[in-house]
Amino acid sequence: MGLDDKISNAAEEAKGKVKEAAGKATDDERLEREGKTDQASANIKQAGENVKDAFK
Repeated sequence: MGLDDKISNAAEEAKGKVKEAAGKATDDERLEREGKTDQASANIKQAGENVKDAFK
């Protein structure tokens, strides 16, 4: 569960960065916001994984 979740979170963060960059490049504020939201979501999930790892 742990490693798969970390990989998934990293992929989600990368996807968010790509969306954000695409939004900036095309001047699409909605896409840029979606990218930032995806990154924030991935970071929150990763923080949860780190907490679980700390208590193992």
